[in-house]
Amino acid sequence: MTVLIITHSRDNESISLVMEAIAARGKKAFRFDTDKFPTEVQLDVYYGRGTERLVLASDRGNLDLKDASAVWYRRVRTGARIPTEMNSQLRQASVLESRATIMGTIACLKGFHLDPVPNIRRAENKQLQLQVARELGLDTPRTLTTNNPKSAIEFARECQEGAIAKMLSSFAIYEEGQEKVVFTNPVTTEDLRHLEGLRFCPMTFQEKVPKALEVRTIIVGKQVFAAAVDSQQDENSHYDWRRRGIALLNAWKSYQLPQEVEEKLLKLMACFGLNYGAIDLILTPDGRHVFLEVNPVGEFFWLENCPGLPISQAIADILSDG
Repeated sequence: MTVLIITHSRDNESISLVMEAIAARGKKAFRFDTDKFPTEVQLDVYYGRGTERLVLASDRGNLDLKDASAVWYRRVRTGARIPTEMNSQLRQASVLESRATIMGTIACLKGFHLDPVPNIRRAENKQLQLQVARELGLDTPRTLTTNNPKSAIEFARECQEGAIAKMLSSFAIYEEGQEKVVFTNPVTTEDLRHLEGLRFCPMTFQEKVPKALEVRTIIVGKQVFAAAVDSQQDENSHYDWRRRGIALLNAWKSYQLPQEVEEKLLKLMACFGLNYGAIDLILTPDGRHVFLEVNPVGEFFWLENCPGLPISQAIADILSDG
């Protein structure tokens, strides 16, 4: 039996780490780079009279998808290599049809899924995450998502320590061909004077939580791995450590969450039907652990190097046993 890994050709080293760990357990892993479909990878999904055939063919070999005992859903970039010179409407149609083909095929696979796509999509709703976290007794920051300037101004006044602005979706803005990632930023008095743009795009405002440490928690099944970094040591990472992610790579240290917090996080995962999640928390100077969000397909690779958390081993275990 084979573990099918759904990813793309430019994914990071986490893929090879997990594949090596799966091989060390005597199992096979097949990497499906979705950006190569449909231009370089072929797929047959056939249903005939008493016959069913699901076959994936690529430069990495062929896989009878009925032999997939487990699926690791990482990333999907279907149609990324369809020529951009194509008519834009035809290209969009090709991308959408290709994606529907792949997602439908994944839904047909009967093995263990890390994690089922419907569970991932539901868990990605950050408003729902905060609601569930609050119901479980996790500490959460005061938060407002709105397209109403008056509500935003009132909210900012409520936040004695100040407020930050963030987006619910992940995207980048391109200026002169350069990618500019949208990070979390503090809300200034000047910002509050210019909120007319909210009528075109809602925004999420959150109270600024004092930080002693930023805690990244990776949950795999029932295993909890946590690491922390002092983001306040760098002026450019005060509000979003990702701004200085590379500079802080070697500053992460293993961290032990209180048992009560661990148990609540495991309950959160169970509520969403997830076996994997990357959870961001803040440790405040007065010792509170404040829940920010869970990313059901979040990154972990840098924590393998520093502080050396065996996350890929845990993923390989659950995929091999699943």
